[in-house]
Order: sequence, then structure tokens, then C-alpha cells
Amino acid sequence: MNSYTFTPQRVCSKQINFSLDAEGKLHDVKFFGGCPGNLPAIGKLVEGKDAKEIADLLRGNPCGARGTSCADQLSIAIDEALKSRTA
Repeated sequence: MNSYTFTPQRVCSKQINFSLDAEGKLHDVKFFGGCPGNLPAIGKLVEGKDAKEIADLLRGNPCGARGTSCADQLSIAIDEALKSRTA
């Protein structure tokens, strides 16, 4: 299992950590900072799910006028992690 750390932009959370297993499943998604109720819930909802499917589902989800959200930033983090695995 590979672990990843991502620094989100233009959102309240300051860091996102997660792991991807050999099959591309998400594990241990943790947000640092941000909404203390919603972000841990996202981590629970995506546990063990296909990373690409989750990224596609969360991509483009805005938070107010920010043009992004913590969920959208997770999709970017997942995309980068998946690209780094094939590079």
C-alpha cells in the first residue's frame, strides 16, 4: 500500500493524507483542518472504494464561491496519485 500527502488549495483543510492499495482502492483518507463533521464522513464513505470512481464522483464539487472544495481537492489528489503510479 502506498501513502500520499496532498496540500489542498483555496479550502479550509490544510492537508489530505490517504493510501492506495495495489488494486487502486482508497484507504485511510484523512483531512487536516476544515469541517470537523463533513470531512471525517467523506473518509468513511470512500474507504475501500475505487479511487478513480471516487475522483470522478467528487470532481467539480464547489464550496461557495471558492471554485473548489475539500472534496474536489481530494479528487485532484487522487488524480495525481494515480498518475504517479503509472509514471
